Amino acid sequence: MGGGALIGARAYWRSAARDPSSSIRQWKSCPFADRPRRGDALLLFPASRSGREAPTGGEAGEEAREGAGPLFKSKDLKSSTLVSTQPPPSPVRHSLQKYGPLDWSAYFDEERSVAVPDTEDVFNVYTAGSEGPVVFCLHGGGYSGLSFALAASQIKEKARIVAMDLRGHGKSTTSDDSDLSIETLISDVIAVLHTMYGDSLPAIILVGHSMGGSVAVHVAARKVIRNLHGLVVVDVVEGTAMASLVHMQKILANRAQHFPSIEKAIEWSVKGGPLRNIESACVSIPSTLKYDEARKCYTYRTPLEETEKYWKGWYEGLSEKFLSCPVQKILLLAGADRLDRALTIGQMQGKFQMVVVRHTGHAIQEDVPKEFASRILNFISHNKIGPNGVEIPGLIKKWQH
Repeated sequence: MGGGALIGARAYWRSAARDPSSSIRQWKSCPFADRPRRGDALLLFPASRSGREAPTGGEAGEEAREGAGPLFKSKDLKSSTLVSTQPPPSPVRHSLQKYGPLDWSAYFDEERSVAVPDTEDVFNVYTAGSEGPVVFCLHGGGYSGLSFALAASQIKEKARIVAMDLRGHGKSTTSDDSDLSIETLISDVIAVLHTMYGDSLPAIILVGHSMGGSVAVHVAARKVIRNLHGLVVVDVVEGTAMASLVHMQKILANRAQHFPSIEKAIEWSVKGGPLRNIESACVSIPSTLKYDEARKCYTYRTPLEETEKYWKGWYEGLSEKFLSCPVQKILLLAGADRLDRALTIGQMQGKFQMVVVRHTGHAIQEDVPKEFASRILNFISHNKIGPNGVEIPGLIKKWQH
């Protein structure tokens, strides 16, 4: 869920427009798989997907000659033709090849384990780039740092990028993975930044998607990151999120819960789940899963349905905190209807920049990674943020809290 499910609740009542029947057959091979029902189109936590055609499977390709079955010569043609009596292979087998997992190393430069001193907490982070300010990315609930993989391959050409797996997500391990309270998540982010950079903190641009957007806002509002110069919040708004809380458990219960293979989970994520970009799904989805030995199937790494007691704390008061952050701010939205009253007034007063990204779902950074990366780099350039702070000819000005 994170912010994603909350934003996605608006789409719940419109999801009947999609017909998931084409993918129902995919889950029958797992005896424990929960088969998609009408309404699953918005899960894992997307925004509205009305009018979108589901991605299709890949080309079946030629059948392998070896083991293709007995052959005979056709008597109906002048030239001899070899014809197989074996039925053609199932297109499902071939179509799943396009949903095979992709490794992070094609997008990030390094994977690191950041052990926070005097704790049992070890956070997994992905890094890329060697110059410029640091774009520090926080994913949404149920996602992972690899949610930013495709964008990272673009951003790293002009800036550094760090994407961490938050507590209870991805490869991070902590003393209490179930504690997703906003206070704990804030402390985790600050601890990772200090552990990685110490007193030599470079210029930081905090980027947060969905639940991660809430964490980014709270961290920025604390004014404890001395060299923070920018805040980018991706598709999360307090008003929409708070109004959607009542629907969250139903949404989480209705999504497909178990998958016979990682490929099937990736396929579902783009056909009935939150993503529209197959390549991004192939990179990010595997890190959101774990293998259930009892059921012999894959299921979700993060049990979001068990985090309900934290949901309100993620989003309550978010708009005012966002507006109060003393740094340059941009809000990227998948739909213009998401602004609540406080943000509408703030936007009219020029307190932040807002961009509505078209042709995307809730996970903007995954669905349109090139545009997302371009928005981030333009934000850095427009605000003249260099590796050490705001750079003006003849003057380097750092934000002091």
